[in-house]
Parts: sequence; structure tokens; C-alpha cells
Amino acid sequence: MSVRRLADASVQPASFAFNKANTAAAKQWIAKYPKGREQSAIIPLLMLAQEQEGWVTKAAIETISDMLGMPRIRGLEVATFYTQYQLNPVGTRAHIQVCGTTPCMLRGSEALMDVCRSKIHHDQFHTNDKGTLSWEEVECLGACVNAPMVMIFKDTFEDLTPERLAEIIDLYEAGKGATVKPGPQNGRTGSEPATGLTTLKSEKAILKSTRDKEAKAAAKAAREAAAAAPAAAPAAVVSQAPAAPAPSAPVGPSKSSKPKTDAPETSPALKTPSPVKVSPATEKAASVRAPRHSAANANQADPEVEGVSKPRSGPTIKAEPASAFKSPETKQPIAKTAKPSLEDKNRPAGIERPATVDDLKLISGVGPKIESTLHSIGIYTFAQVAAWKKAEREWVDGYLNFRGRIERDDWVKQAKALAKGGVAEYIRVFGKKPV
Repeated sequence: MSVRRLADASVQPASFAFNKANTAAAKQWIAKYPKGREQSAIIPLLMLAQEQEGWVTKAAIETISDMLGMPRIRGLEVATFYTQYQLNPVGTRAHIQVCGTTPCMLRGSEALMDVCRSKIHHDQFHTNDKGTLSWEEVECLGACVNAPMVMIFKDTFEDLTPERLAEIIDLYEAGKGATVKPGPQNGRTGSEPATGLTTLKSEKAILKSTRDKEAKAAAKAAREAAAAAPAAAPAAVVSQAPAAPAPSAPVGPSKSSKPKTDAPETSPALKTPSPVKVSPATEKAASVRAPRHSAANANQADPEVEGVSKPRSGPTIKAEPASAFKSPETKQPIAKTAKPSLEDKNRPAGIERPATVDDLKLISGVGPKIESTLHSIGIYTFAQVAAWKKAEREWVDGYLNFRGRIERDDWVKQAKALAKGGVAEYIRVFGKKPV
């Protein structure tokens, strides 16, 4: 960066003061910063001084530094660092900044600078004979797509030719700069292609097309909802019918199995939490034992569970068909207890699928796949999870791809809260909604 110095003392005014309007604006800027950080307002205050005087004088730097309670040397450091501050007198009617960065240079910015040299002064930062105009070359001004361009005060003039820039300079010299419309000077609108739009020509047509599509989608959704509504009632009746005897007790899930969207365990109609209290009677009545397979039998097909992947360990146990008696707590049919082997004694109590199951996904760490796994071993309610002891938790953990999440996320504590009072109790215990 080139060295930036203050103007010669011969052109520096003796003092500086904001006018009434800028005094109020300066107070507003200072008030935006926290107490003790008011010195950060020096940048906007220096810009106010430049807009008022046309350039930043030494007196203005010192006055503003004193206003902010900062050493004057720091104010001088800021003013001489940023190139947007003009440290020398500029044209009283226009100071023209010509962009010379690559896009503008490739589009003819050198020719624009030649116009400035011929109509204003050969050198930058020098005014014309009347002191009304000056110019400088600057870096990118941010309108590269409309190159070449110049900036006069806060307005940009784009898509310039040397002839058009000469006209603009003459207008500013005559005091008619306000009549020049900023932006592209070749008829272009914004930054659209110079030859005009090739697509999206009619905003009205685009908006109409969008509205039509949205209306059709809404109508289709309404028809589908109306068609699905009558079918919901028979489904609810069927779900309340007595459960048919199961051919065998629940078995371990297959890693490759995925819950179907129309399967009961993923049906939205069955996801309302139903707080259930755990009682010894329920635990005893709801204990079902499913077969497990040893490593020796891992490759042998089980005629009762053909096509279902086998659990990881434990001897094969043949389960009894489900009985017709009901749980004293849930009033739902449950499977007859199968006599477990010694190796399978830690399997948690399972039940036949009730008409209304709890949304186990409310337990942090349980997703659709894990919920399906729990359903496959007869776990449908928060109360069942809440009753798990350490050995039962370890047994279920063996079915999970990522071990340890039952203890890490404390499923039992979450399930106890949900079983006791649903989401409201969960929020009371954990201070947040279940996710």
C-alpha cells in the first residue's frame, strides 16, 4: 500500500465542527456501541466529516478523537489506513473514482482514465483549475458484471464508454450531476445479460405457474386425505378384535429387516404414549421367552422361523402358542410363558402386541429401526422398558449394532418418566421435550 499522508498545512483549515444535523448523527453512532467501546465509532464519524467537508482534515481527525476520548495518534492511524478517506481536498462538485481492477481493465477502464486526464487533471488527486472536479484510480468497486464503471460520491455508473463518461463529467461540472441516473448507462436493467433476458422473461407467468402447481398439489393432498379417512374406521375395529393365536413366540430380529411403512409398528395411529404402571403381576404374566440359537446351530434352518435371522447366542427353545388369558393391568392378550433355559433367563419380559402401543421413539436413542427390533422381541410399552434390570438391559444390548446406548442414554429412567406421565412428566424430569 502506498504511503498516505495528510494534506499540506497550507490547505488545512484551523478548526472543525460538525453541523447540527451531523452532530445528532454522531451521537446516534456513538450510542450504538457498548459503554467503554465508544472509540469504535471513529470510522462512521470520519465518514460523516468527509461527507460534510468533502475530505478528512487534520482538524476533523483531532476533534473526533477528542470526542471519543482516544489518543489523537490512534485517530490518525485509522484515517491514514483506510483508502475511503480522502486526506487531500477533492473536487467540490465531483470526485470520480475509476475502477482499474481486472474486469474493468479488460473492458476499457484505461480509456476512462484517459478521459479524466484530459477533462480534469493529468494526475490523480489533483483538482481542475476551478477546484470543482478531481479523480483517482481505485480497486474493485463491486459491479464487475457491468464493467467498466466509476463511482461518484455514493453512486455507481456502469457499462460506460469514454463518450458517456465525458458527458457525465460535463454534467457534474455544470452543477447538474443530480440529473444523471446511476447504474448501467447502456439501457441494461440491473445485471441481466446485455442482450436482454433469454429466460424467465415474464415474472407474472412464472408466479402463475407456481400458484397453479401449488393449487394442484393441495387439491391432490385433500383428495388423498378424504379417500383415506373412511378406511381408518375399519382398521380401528380390527385392532380391537381379540388377537389370533401366534404360531410361535417372538424371535430375534434380522439385521437386514426394515420396518414397512404400512406395518403396525410404524403406523401413526399407534404412536400415542399410554402411561402404564409396572406391577409384579404384570411382570409375571407378561414374561415370554423366545428361542435363541447357539453357535453350533447358527447355520441350521429352524422350521418354525424360516427366513428370520437368528439371535447371537443361547440354546434353541421351542415356545408354546399364545394363550387366551389377559394381563390384569393392560387387559390385552399375552403370550403364554415359555420355560426358559438357564442361558436365556435374562431375556426381558415380552407381551403380545397390544391394540395401542407406546411410541418408543420418544426415548432418546431409539429410532425406527431399534423400535422395530424391540417390537420383534415383544417390547411395546414404556412400562416394560422401565422394568428392565441390569441383566435384561445387557441381553437387549446384544441385539443393538451400537452397544452401550441403553446405559448411555438411560433408557430406563426415560421410560419410567414417560410411563408415569407421558411427555409432561418427561419434561418435568429432564427439563426438555423428548427427541
